This record gives sequence, C-alpha cells and structure tokens, in this order.
Amino acid sequence: MRDQRHDAPWLPDLCRLPRVAALLGLAELVVVVLALAPDGASGWTPMRFFSASGFALWLALAVAVLLCKLRAPISRLPPRLGALAALALAAAVALLGAGVVHGLYGALGMAPLGVPFWRFTAGAAAVTALITALALRYFYVGDRWAAQTEANARAEADALQARIRPHFLFNSMNLIASLLRRDPIVAERAVLDLSDLFRAALGAGEGDSTLAAECELAAQYLSIESLRLGERLQVEWDRREPLPWQLPLPRLTLQPLVENAILHGVSRLPEGGTVAIALWQEDGRLHLRVRNPAPAPDDPLASLHRGAGHAQRSIGHRLAWRFGPQARVTAGWAQGYYACEVTLPVPP
Repeated sequence: MRDQRHDAPWLPDLCRLPRVAALLGLAELVVVVLALAPDGASGWTPMRFFSASGFALWLALAVAVLLCKLRAPISRLPPRLGALAALALAAAVALLGAGVVHGLYGALGMAPLGVPFWRFTAGAAAVTALITALALRYFYVGDRWAAQTEANARAEADALQARIRPHFLFNSMNLIASLLRRDPIVAERAVLDLSDLFRAALGAGEGDSTLAAECELAAQYLSIESLRLGERLQVEWDRREPLPWQLPLPRLTLQPLVENAILHGVSRLPEGGTVAIALWQEDGRLHLRVRNPAPAPDDPLASLHRGAGHAQRSIGHRLAWRFGPQARVTAGWAQGYYACEVTLPVPP
C-alpha cells in the first residue's frame, strides 16, 4: 500500500487565510518601500500611494487564488518545473493586470507614475514573480519543517512502544501462570489488562486517545504491578472534577510516567511507597501529575533521572506537536519524592 503522506501536494497551500494575509502584507510592503525610496518619494502623492496599494493587493490576491486553485495540477509536475510554472503564472497575471491598468490610465490621458507601458508591465511582472518566489520558498520550508516535526513525533511514538519492556511481559506472564490455580478470576483480569496494555503500545503512533482512556490504561498497568509488588505498591488517585475526559491525547501519555514512577522509584525502595496521580483543571489548562518516593539523585540505587528522561522527552515532543508551545512537561526530585507534571491547554 502506498503511503498517502507521499501523495500530498508539494506546492504550499495558499488557500489558507493566514498565507493569503501574508502575501497581501508582502505586496503592501513593496509599495511602502517604493514610496520611501529617496529617488521616488517626490513622485508619490497620497492618491498614487493608495492607487498603487490597491493594484498591488489585487495582484497578490489574484496570484494567491490562482495558485490555490492550481495547486494539485502544479504539484503533479517535478518540483523545479512546477516552481517555474507557478512563477510564470504569477508573472502572467501581473503582466495582464498591469497592461489593463496602464491601458485604463492611458485612456484617461495619464501614465501610471509616469512609466512607459513595457517598463510598467515588465516591472510589475518581475516584482510579482520575485515576491511570489520568496513567499513560496518561505511557505515550502515551513511545510517541510512541520512535516519533519510530525515525522519526529511519529518516530518518538514508535520508539515509545518499546517502553513496555520484555521483562515486564515475562514477569506478568509468570505472575499470571502462578495465579491460574490459586485465583483464576484475578488471573483472567490480569490477562485482559495485559492485552489492553499491549494493544495500546502497538497503536501508539496511530490516532489519538482520550484523557479517560489514558487514565484507564494507567489503572490497568497499576493493577498488574500491584499483583507483582503486593503491599509495597500503594496508589492514590486525585481526580478533581470537572475534567475534560474526552480531550484528545496522544496514546501512551500517562502510562509511561506511571511506569517510571514504579520502575525507577517505588520498586527500588525496600519498603515500596505510594504513587500519587493527580488530575485537575485550572485557568484553561489541564494538569497531570505523577508523584512517587524515589532514591536521591546521588544514591547508588537511583537511576530515575537517567531512565525517565527518554519517556519524558518523547511525551513532551508529542504533546508539543499536538498542542503547541503551551504544552509542558516538567519534573524534579525534592525531599525524597520525584514528581513529573504535564500541563496542557484545554480548548474552550
């Protein structure tokens, strides 16, 4: 099966309002620069400035609409040939528009800014092609950067699938085998939890989860670990309603943090400890915090900061791609406890 991402048009999408506004801004900037030029300031009156602005904005809008409509056929051409075709179309629109404007001025007995016909039309076409080339290059680089960021986020999600380690699977299977005769009901529940956990891991890079599903997955993981660690593992949930339970989240957002809390924290302490998971909403932001007792960073038993870093960076990258710069992942050790907090914007 072909990857549909490779079939996406390479020509930047000029149907978006922010990009149309950027083209209009560039067109107006050219007019302002020409008006402020030392050798041309004397020939510019307010009326001519407004006329030139209207002409430049009309050209920018016409080029944007044309390239928006022809994006698909142009993208079927090789990139270099397609780029030349896009610039040629922009220049043709400017040449035709400048010719019409010069003809109208001529019919009224005036010449635009005192410029002859061919110089006016050729100059408008050249400037339009140059501005279009700069804009398309800027948008193209931005699109490629966004695509690379998405690819990195997908790679992070794929790598995160390996977070559910083989030894966890082996330990869980051995635990289930020991429960089959002693407590088959608990063994059956552990099998179901384990299957849901691995199903989520295999689909980490495909589609979104929700806050409710992420909490359920973390609870299933904790259920399996509770069977293994017994009373050494205590869990406290602090769900402060109202919470956006259907908020879309990348898969495996909460479970790896809970796994770190147990693997690098509670399980390394002979007496165990309590994993406290808090969820609350404040000032339009969702907060997820996982707190657990852990050895000090300089303790020989401590590998928390080394072991948890990859998962936290991966989650931070994927959340930044999904929610933008307002998404944050912070963590630190203090007074015998390690805490990791995720902060996300909640759409109104």
